[in-house]
Amino acid sequence: MSLSLNEKLCHAQHSQLLIIDIQDRLASAMPADVLEKVIKQNNVLLNAASELGIPVIHSEQYPKGLGNTVAEISQHIPDTGVSIEKTCFSCSEADGFYDVLAKNKRQQIVITGIESHICVLQSAIQLQRHGYTVYVVEDAVCSRKKSNHKNAIKRLRQSGVIITNVESVVFEWLRDASHPAFKTISALIK
Repeated sequence: MSLSLNEKLCHAQHSQLLIIDIQDRLASAMPADVLEKVIKQNNVLLNAASELGIPVIHSEQYPKGLGNTVAEISQHIPDTGVSIEKTCFSCSEADGFYDVLAKNKRQQIVITGIESHICVLQSAIQLQRHGYTVYVVEDAVCSRKKSNHKNAIKRLRQSGVIITNVESVVFEWLRDASHPAFKTISALIK
């Protein structure tokens, strides 16, 4: 099945999951209740991606200073997941990033992570400009300040990035309650 450029729904066979900078020191700067929700939502997506064979990429912004991906997330990243270390804010400018995307041969990029208004925003807009269909998962991204998060979502939407949520993504990946993974994945939502 070829993907129409006009298609706005996520397809499991065309998606890649990109988790941006959910690292120890960055995470500790987020409001605790918001971070807890973001970690939970990321784990739903990670488990669904693993079940469906969707490639996972996760970035770490200057891990020497900001730490590694938080344990609550890293323990759910599949062995096939690819880690990208960067100092640039946009993943698009990290060495080897586009090589990883090209190797996966999937045009849809589903983005989660922190912070919404910096690394998530810059990555999403640049990926879109490179011809990818980009989805930012609103309930799986955050910023230190709620106003910055809201502004980022508004800017992303105005730029044509598709704003979605975890449940929409996983049920678009499944498409049908008769999917063999339906019971396993729908249990992640409950």
